[in-house]
Amino acid sequence: MTQGTVPDLADRVLGGWLGRIAGNMLGKPVEQGEVWTRDRIDRYLRQASALPLTDYLPEPVAGGDGPALRPEWRSCVRGRIHGSCRDDDIDYAVLGLELLETHGSGFSTEQVGDLWLLRLPYLQTFTAERAAYRNLVDGLKPPLTATYDNPYQEWIGALIRADIHGWTHPGAPRRAALPARRDAVLSHTGNGVYGAMWAAALISAAFTAPTVRQAVEEALAVVPASSRLARTVRRVVSLYETGLDWESTLTTVSEETAGLGWIHTVPNAAVLTAGLLYGEGDFTRTITLTVRGGLDTDSNGATAGSVAGVFGGAAAIPAQWTDPLEDTVRSAVFGFDGARITELAERTLRLAVGGEQRSNSPG
Repeated sequence: MTQGTVPDLADRVLGGWLGRIAGNMLGKPVEQGEVWTRDRIDRYLRQASALPLTDYLPEPVAGGDGPALRPEWRSCVRGRIHGSCRDDDIDYAVLGLELLETHGSGFSTEQVGDLWLLRLPYLQTFTAERAAYRNLVDGLKPPLTATYDNPYQEWIGALIRADIHGWTHPGAPRRAALPARRDAVLSHTGNGVYGAMWAAALISAAFTAPTVRQAVEEALAVVPASSRLARTVRRVVSLYETGLDWESTLTTVSEETAGLGWIHTVPNAAVLTAGLLYGEGDFTRTITLTVRGGLDTDSNGATAGSVAGVFGGAAAIPAQWTDPLEDTVRSAVFGFDGARITELAERTLRLAVGGEQRSNSPG
């Protein structure tokens, strides 16, 4: 951004929504981290003559020797996109908006669970969220919903639910982290919760931080410094600041986080941090580097797009990312399928500028 072109709050909120959806769709076809490694993603792109990557993923090349894309690829590769694809990374942003409109920022964890049961189909939940949903149906209450028969407690699910709390607390990272934590503990513990707090703070900081690097630093302040999440993010920052290239940084950190799995919060936070730092505020570079980093590509692309979209505003997102979305969201959340992205952004903006939101609970 240059002097005189700083986006206003409305443009930044819209940028967050558009960026999240575009980044999610960019990563969706290769969302299978144990199959679509960083090397395989780049091999696919080279075969399609799509490096450097500046648009949605291309269609598979005839005779290509890589693994199959996810079945949804036909509606989320370049030239085939007509509105957003349905995905849980977007469903939770929509559901979070409904949560805040219904209960205000003082919502309780129990109210999050009640809203899931009312608005979210069980078969559209996965890993920790599905375990928590099952526990809710069985009559368990938080925090037991997160810990009973749930081996996914530190996976990335809570992090992908955090954007709405950053969007509605612009420039207030610590305030954004608090409702993100209250939401996260329904299904997660430890680094799973810290990931949600960190993501909400990161998005909040992107509204006012002078650089993405500064936003990353501000977000680290809301999670325990000794947590593995914080230590891993700091490790990426330190490698970046030594001048190490993006690929070498990811290789180093992937070796240090080996064994956690491709959906765990910590290695994905490393990929996301690297994409943000090496993207240096440029929307296209940020989301393409993040998705090329592998692991949970659609979730990481979505959060990177949200941060970059807030940082630069909607007006700075190139048209090849936004025009195919046709201002339309597909969603499994009851009552929201076919909603307009601009309308969701306007509703979010009202919460962001409305001061202390209405609360039916002391939280």
